[in-house]
Amino acid sequence: MKSSELGISAMYRILKKAGAERVSDESAEELRGIIEELANSIAKSAVDMASHAGRKTVKAEDVKLASKPFI
Repeated sequence: MKSSELGISAMYRILKKAGAERVSDESAEELRGIIEELANSIAKSAVDMASHAGRKTVKAEDVKLASKPFI
């Protein structure tokens, strides 16, 4: 099993807040995997944007712009 940056309990809470009465372990794990993939893609794009702008620091605007295609 690979290590994860996100806690599984947060996935249960997200699914519950979305209206689920019950949440399976598999659904929480799947949501975590998908969110991590999306987050990694957004982070890589944000880093590229900051680098292209000649900065080493990733700013909130970079993350917002990088997330546009996913929202």
